[in-house]
Amino acid sequence: MEMVLLQLVLMAAGFVLLIKGADIFVKGASAIAHKLGVPQIVIGLTVVAMGTSAPEAAVSISAALSGNADITIGNVVGSNIMNIFVVLGITALVAPLIVDRSAVKVDMPVMFGITLLLLPFGLLGGSVNRWEGLILLAVFTAYMVYLFRQAMKSRDEEAENRPTYGQGNAWTIFLTVAGLVMIVIGSRLTVYSATEIAEFLGVSQRMIGLTVVAFGTSLPELVTSVTAARRGNTGIAIGNIVGSNVFNILFVTGLTAVITPIAFLSKFTFDLLVAALAALLLWLFSWKFGYLNRICGLIFVLLYAGYFAVIIMNLI
Repeated sequence: MEMVLLQLVLMAAGFVLLIKGADIFVKGASAIAHKLGVPQIVIGLTVVAMGTSAPEAAVSISAALSGNADITIGNVVGSNIMNIFVVLGITALVAPLIVDRSAVKVDMPVMFGITLLLLPFGLLGGSVNRWEGLILLAVFTAYMVYLFRQAMKSRDEEAENRPTYGQGNAWTIFLTVAGLVMIVIGSRLTVYSATEIAEFLGVSQRMIGLTVVAFGTSLPELVTSVTAARRGNTGIAIGNIVGSNVFNILFVTGLTAVITPIAFLSKFTFDLLVAALAALLLWLFSWKFGYLNRICGLIFVLLYAGYFAVIIMNLI
């Protein structure tokens, strides 16, 4: 019982770090975008997305280095499904999300396309090999160059004189990094404590992986997106998810495959098709309405519930 109480305390501490860290991180990222004159969507697609994807990257790359690269596809695809259906779904239920037109024209089609690209990569040969990993990294590099050019094109020169927090650039960057560190540590604490409690209660490892760990690696995206939406920074919220999904496939999968080929199990075909469906629905809803409202959010959450039910039935 003392162990459970200790884990509950750790879980509470993790949530505090997550919530406070997300608040600081969103403030810092928004301030950087404001000062540089860069659209929030670009900051969301780059700085915020890569930061909140740190858990997925750490898990996949560490697994590859230890000879367990086969978990990469499940980690990446599972996170991408949860990012859209759960994270964006819950965020849209909290506050309507206005979608930047550039995201509809470029970023969402890119996300949909590279999700489908993983399917032939995996099915041909039963793995994602090093050459395919290099292709993914090359596409990632090209995409980053595009985002950099977009940022420079839309940069407002007057923004260089705008104050942020009433502090200098160094302080803004420090706060942003500090917020990110708090998010990562908070998510780790929460996942660790929840896993310990689940094991104590006799919950199976498979169920823990499907629930606690899967949800835990998406906690940074969830808390950051909800916080951004509540602050009115919807560009950061949308960019965070789209950028995270692109980063997960192109960089995390690409780099892991370069380290060692990634086994592609036949069961991943269904998950990858669901991930592609999630990306397509996000793109279509955004193109049709220009925003994600509570109805869209509810549809996403219900679709994830259906997907989760299928997974549980397959396990049973």
